[in-house]
Amino acid sequence: MPLLYAIIGGGIGSGLRYLMTDWTHKQAAGVFPWGTLWVNLLGSFIIGILWELSERISIAPDLRVFVLVGILGGFTTFSSYALETIHLFRAGETGYALVNIITANLLGLVLVVAGVVISKQILSLLLK
Repeated sequence: MPLLYAIIGGGIGSGLRYLMTDWTHKQAAGVFPWGTLWVNLLGSFIIGILWELSERISIAPDLRVFVLVGILGGFTTFSSYALETIHLFRAGETGYALVNIITANLLGLVLVVAGVVISKQILSLLLK
């Protein structure tokens, strides 16, 4: 059953990623891949929150697979990020490519930590 939950969640996450990146590309003109950056950063923040919650409160293993592996795995995308970065380099947009690399990696890590910290604070308030 966990495989089925991962597949269903992955479909949901991929659909959400498509909608968000499509909307973002329509809003932000230019060559920079804003849609992929936003889904990856948002996914990093959400996984930080949910991971910490799942470590502190009892969450069914199948639900963890559905949300963390399925939905968030389908929502975020390292392969699109890598491909879009290579396209920026090929188009001579070295500055944008480097900004994409630094922003996605450093801010992604910061957002996971921020999610964990916020989750801890929420739990400490709820469990008082």
